[in-house]
Amino acid sequence: MDWFPPQKPSELTENRLITAILDGHFPPGSNLPPERELAAQLGVTRPTLREALQRMARDGWLDIRHGVSTRVRDYWSEGNLAVLTDIVQRTDHLPSDFVDNLLAVRLSLAPAYTRLAVEHDSARIERLLTANVGIDDTPEAFTTADWDLHHTLTMASGNPIFTLILNGFRDLYQIMGLRYFALPAARDTSRAFYRDLHSCVSGQDAIAAEDVTRMVMARSLEIWKAALQTTSAD
Repeated sequence: MDWFPPQKPSELTENRLITAILDGHFPPGSNLPPERELAAQLGVTRPTLREALQRMARDGWLDIRHGVSTRVRDYWSEGNLAVLTDIVQRTDHLPSDFVDNLLAVRLSLAPAYTRLAVEHDSARIERLLTANVGIDDTPEAFTTADWDLHHTLTMASGNPIFTLILNGFRDLYQIMGLRYFALPAARDTSRAFYRDLHSCVSGQDAIAAEDVTRMVMARSLEIWKAALQTTSAD
């Protein structure tokens, strides 16, 4: 059994404030209430609130300046990877185009780390793709296989920044992967991708692997957008 320690009051306070920002209660550009008033609203002590505010300022949510009100930053233009991690952990508060934008980023990154992975460690990638032959035709199996493949590709690329970026989306990847791979077209596309990529890796053709990956990432984005349009129409 996994045991999770209870959150500290400052962590709970931080979570409540971030949720309030994402909900629009404290929109970007607005000022937070004075510290004494905000602490009373949240039911916490001022030291607890101050600890949460300092952490949020460090992570890019807030702008704290002595003698003036604490400002909520425009987190899309002023935030950083810590803000992105906080947003990903709150799937109920994701902007409507968040997954589209995330898939567009993957379209930019995946071809690059795939090419590097084939150049640096094609044998490792080939073993993984060989193991994916005959994958069960279920969303769960494809979500796991797809995560393992991309995680391995980033690690084999020789650039650990790719892995750190991908790891930041692990929880969201699992949730959205189950939705995406519930679509038969998504499973068919990935099954063909694994086969084509295996052929490229076997031939140690890194450029072809990059091209194949770019095409399937673009196709994945098309499938996701089409599924959303169908859902909206219903």
